[in-house]
Parts: sequence; structure tokens; C-alpha cells
Amino acid sequence: MALLASRPPTALGRLTNLRALSLCSNRVLGTIPNNVLQLPGLKALFLQHNLLSGPIPPGIQRLGGLERLVLSYLSGPIPFTLNSLTALRVLRLDGNRLSGSIPSISIAGLGSFDVSDNNLNGPIPKSLSHFPRESFVGNLQLCGDPLPPCSSPFFPPAPSPGGPGPAPGSSKKQKLSGAAIAGIVVGAVVVGLLLLIATVLCVVSKRRGADARDIRGGQGAAPAGVRPAAAAAAGEQSRLVFVGKGAGYSFNLEDLLRPSAEVLGKGSVGTSYKAVLEEGTTVVVKRLKDVAVQRREFDAHMEALGRVEHQNVLPIRAYYFSKDEKLLVYDYLPNGSLSAMLHVLISGGGIAHGIIFDIMQERCKYKIRDATTISYRL
Repeated sequence: MALLASRPPTALGRLTNLRALSLCSNRVLGTIPNNVLQLPGLKALFLQHNLLSGPIPPGIQRLGGLERLVLSYLSGPIPFTLNSLTALRVLRLDGNRLSGSIPSISIAGLGSFDVSDNNLNGPIPKSLSHFPRESFVGNLQLCGDPLPPCSSPFFPPAPSPGGPGPAPGSSKKQKLSGAAIAGIVVGAVVVGLLLLIATVLCVVSKRRGADARDIRGGQGAAPAGVRPAAAAAAGEQSRLVFVGKGAGYSFNLEDLLRPSAEVLGKGSVGTSYKAVLEEGTTVVVKRLKDVAVQRREFDAHMEALGRVEHQNVLPIRAYYFSKDEKLLVYDYLPNGSLSAMLHVLISGGGIAHGIIFDIMQERCKYKIRDATTISYRL
């Protein structure tokens, strides 16, 4: 169903025989409309990829016959009242900004459950532990089966409810010029191309059966201050490895993961967090997901990225590799994320929309050109 307005029509609540409602990928604003919660016969509700905000409303329990529920871009806790939806078969809450712990949801027929890429914390309830790991990834402070155990150092204590937090709406008040936005976009394009090239090199090296040392161009020495290949060969345990100019830092993995983390952004590669260390240094930790690569290959790619120097590229300073976790550490630049800046432009309209169109058109042109070059070389 495509909408021309930002809210569904009020007459929607009078469709008492409606069985399925899909308003996904529209521009529905505000909280979940109350008239949607007045459809007693509703079996499926899809509201993902809109401009919704606010919590999951407690009135959702009135939809007692609901079998499929998909929501996104909401905040607040996951309500325990979802247990009232005893007919529920599919519950997808991935890609929201939900916080707090996951309640114990015990619905006998629940066959699909996904809360990935949120701000949830604490242990995963036993009633949900049989779902795959992919259903919970992207929550830095979430632990327990099927994720690493809660005693792991990757899960710092959650911030207290009364602790200081970011001022609401502060990111929306930031305004940057078109030139600054263009610089951010160019930097993102360059980083994306570097990741694409690294992936292509990984595939080529596997096909040819070449050793990971060939990626370094025959150079056995690591960048100043680190020797990750030598450390792996000596059988050392997983540790934080500094690359490039990151050798000047003195923090370790325990220092990096001790403070509570602030989510900066999420993407297909992983989730970025802001961490303030005890000595006052602020860094960005990117937690990679779905990276299936051997230790030697990962070290080789990190060494290559550590040598990259470009005015529009944020260089990598350190990384961590283990079987279950891959972390990248960057310097923190307090200029906001590309996503936040684009949302500022979108809300501006007029000239701002023209700037977005020009930027994205230029970005697509660079990606097509570089992808063609890589294909030709292969």
C-alpha cells in the first residue's frame, strides 16, 4: 500500500475484517497509528522502513490474533506484553533503536525471531536461546547463548539509568555546509572502495592458492610498532594490534572495552561505537560481522589499510582478531555520521535535495568506474 500522506487514513480503523496490512517503505511519520491497533481480525502487520519513532505501544496486545509482526526505527524497551500475542509466528524487530534487556518471550509457535542491530543489553533469555546467532548480532552489550558468554570482556557493564547521556535531539541540530557533506561522502566512497578491493584480493588469493604474505608484496616487516604475522606464528593469544601511526597509543583491549559504548552507526559491514578511554582519548570501535577469513589474511589486509594515507580516509589505528570477534579501531572525528547529515539535508528540502542527488550521482559514477577497472584486471 503506497501512501501520499504521512499518516494512514482514519477510516482504516473501521476495516474490521482486514487480515493483512503492509505500509512498509512509505513515509509514515510519528508513532504507530492508534487506528492500526483497532483491527481485531488483523493477522499480519508490516510497518518497516518508514519514519516512525517512539516505543512499541502497549496497545499492540489488543491484536490477539496477530501472526506476523515486522517493525523498524522504534525506540524504548521491548514490552513484556508481547507474550499476549499467543498466535505470533514471526517477530522481526531488527534495525530499531530498542534498548534495555530482552524480556522472556515464551510463545509456543514462534518460529522466526530477530532483534539484531539494536541497543539491547544483558543476557539472552533461555526461552529464545535456540534462535540462531544472526538474530542477536549488532547489540554490543548483549550476551549469552548463542552469543559469547556474559563473562566475556566484550560486554562492558551497561550504563546506569540515571547516568548522563547524549542530549536528545542534539544530532539533529548540527548543520554542515554542502562542501562538508560532500567531503564526508567522498571519504565514505573511498573507504567503500578500499573494502571492495580488499574483498576482491581475498577472493583472488584463495583461487590461486597463494600465501597471505603475497598480499604484502614480499615485504616481511610489519608497520612500525607491530608484527602481527610474527605474533600469530608464535602462537600468541588474540590481542589488540596497533598499525600505522596507531603505534603511539598506549591503551590495551581491557581499557578499550571497559567504558560503556555509544552506538554511532550500523551498516551491512558492522556496527560502530564511540568509546572514551580513561586518559580522555576518544576512539571509534567498529565491530565487524559475518567476516569469514583466516588470521593471516586478516592481518595482511589490516597492514595494507594501516599504510593508507589520504585526506578523505580515516586511517585504521588498531584491530583485534579472534574466532568470534573482529574489531577495528579508528580516531574519533566529532562531525556526526553520514547518515545523520543526509537526514538533515532530506528534512531541508529544495536545494538540499539537489545536493543529495548530485552527491549520490557522483558516488555511483565512481563505483561503476572502479568496479569496471577491477573486473578488467581480473
